[in-house]
Amino acid sequence: MTESVHTGSIPDERPPANTVGPVAWLRNNLFNTWYNALLTILILYGLARAIPPLLDWLIVHANGFDTTPQECRTNGGACWAFVSEKLRFILFGTFPYDEQWRPLLTIVIFITLLLVSCDRRFWKWWLGLLWAAGFAAVAILMWGGVLGLTYVENTNWGGLPLTLILSVIGLAVAFPASILLALGRRSDMPAIKVMSVTYIELIRGVPLISLLFMASVMFPLFLPTGVSIDKLLRAQIAFIMFAAAYMAEAIRGGLQAIPKGQYEAADGLGLNYWQKMRKIILPQALAIAIPPLVNTFISFFKDTSLVIIIGLYDLLGTAKAALTDPAWRGFYREAYLFIGVIYWVFCFYMSKYSQKLERDLRRGHRR
Repeated sequence: MTESVHTGSIPDERPPANTVGPVAWLRNNLFNTWYNALLTILILYGLARAIPPLLDWLIVHANGFDTTPQECRTNGGACWAFVSEKLRFILFGTFPYDEQWRPLLTIVIFITLLLVSCDRRFWKWWLGLLWAAGFAAVAILMWGGVLGLTYVENTNWGGLPLTLILSVIGLAVAFPASILLALGRRSDMPAIKVMSVTYIELIRGVPLISLLFMASVMFPLFLPTGVSIDKLLRAQIAFIMFAAAYMAEAIRGGLQAIPKGQYEAADGLGLNYWQKMRKIILPQALAIAIPPLVNTFISFFKDTSLVIIIGLYDLLGTAKAALTDPAWRGFYREAYLFIGVIYWVFCFYMSKYSQKLERDLRRGHRR
């Protein structure tokens, strides 16, 4: 007697209802143990106490953009009229009012260059020329004196354009210098290694404020009589020196993580030193060093606020200066919240892009 054999396909079975969906996610991530459940409840309680008053101050009882300072102080909510009144000064500093389209265009150029550079399809030889053209356009727009533009001293620069100039140009120049310093520190030539180690340890051993003071006060004393260097340029050099030292150590960490076999394979192919570094070693080392490098980028972008100690007013400096107006004195929360959002947008974008770039570049190393 033969038994019938079922040859049809087995229907798919759905997972148990208690293992999928939002309820299962909450159970597995927030309430999986008694202490996680307790922490979740405490955090929810804190948010419930903090968010309603915050929303009430920010939105419900906030004052409009055309409110007077006296009305803002009477109503008690957020005074967005302060931001509306001081917006141009916070963003552009004391740049001539009728010419403020120039720093606005400068901001657009920097953001465009950053967005284009973040797309790997544009990682071509002409990208460097595009950056050089962008820097030239920024110099023409900010200084003027050509093409019918009014000349503006850089002592009148301020706000977000100054922050972007110091950070973007500083990082663009410091990055290749940091690669050379990292390679020099690992060099077999004693003189090159000693100079690289001395520079890195000397710069990393002092705070950035010290470098800015040295660049602003001490450096001019060593110049020949009658020779002077612009204060903004001196600050830019100090930032470049500082960033190069810190990034060099991040890149050196990436170089040390490369297996010895990669060096031996490159030598076996007959590549010289620079070919080996450019084609095999540095691409892998830079991919490994992305997290510490981006951490340096973010810190460097925020550290530009220190230039206020030498008389330059970046984004934070112009916000503080705006608060000295007697009519608008006291609206610190609105000022710092506004510029904090600007800083957060730039830093958050750098963080998210670095995560994406790290995943793309190390896709072949996943297990």
